[in-house]
Amino acid sequence: MAEQIRRRGLMLVLSSPSGAGKTTLSRRLIASDSNLVMSVSATTRPRRPTEVDGRDYHFVSPDRFATMRDEGAFLEHAMVFEHCYGTPAAAVYEALDAGRDVLFDIDWQGAQQLKEKARDDLVSVFILPPSHGELERRLKTRAQDTPETVRARMAKAANEISHWPEYDYVIVNHDIEAAQAQLEAVLCAERIRRTRQIGLSEFVNKLVH
Repeated sequence: MAEQIRRRGLMLVLSSPSGAGKTTLSRRLIASDSNLVMSVSATTRPRRPTEVDGRDYHFVSPDRFATMRDEGAFLEHAMVFEHCYGTPAAAVYEALDAGRDVLFDIDWQGAQQLKEKARDDLVSVFILPPSHGELERRLKTRAQDTPETVRARMAKAANEISHWPEYDYVIVNHDIEAAQAQLEAVLCAERIRRTRQIGLSEFVNKLVH
């Protein structure tokens, strides 16, 4: 059996305006890649009927969230549509140390904070919709938001999209299959980046001695 070179895991961040497809892409990637785990954020947002505490989010009270934030328990945190979201650090670093990759479905604010704290571990991808009209259509057809919320998300989209230059990669989600293939290509390349293969020197020494 071929010797496996030890590798440090990476943080794969997906961001997009609501409705551009990052959550669908996240779920597809997790289902297709056994070495990729989803970062589970803490949030003060009410749980939706289909959501499971601990799987989709850690649902916490505003007071509990504030305590975790003040104790430095989050890698990043942000206020989004009047609710708080934060990424617990301990589980993420445990996965990275074990060579597993962690997927983040977060906005540009969270991505900026992760970049400040863990730039070497970070790979960031911004997902763009193919058009303004298609973004609005997707928000309406997913039928999980009120018309007022759809309008608020569309109003916020331009500001979110303006942050695309801050990301390592940008994918236009014309087609979910094609977008997934592009994401998988990014992940494959980033996994073999020399600096992440922490066992490479040991492996090469065995080759030449």
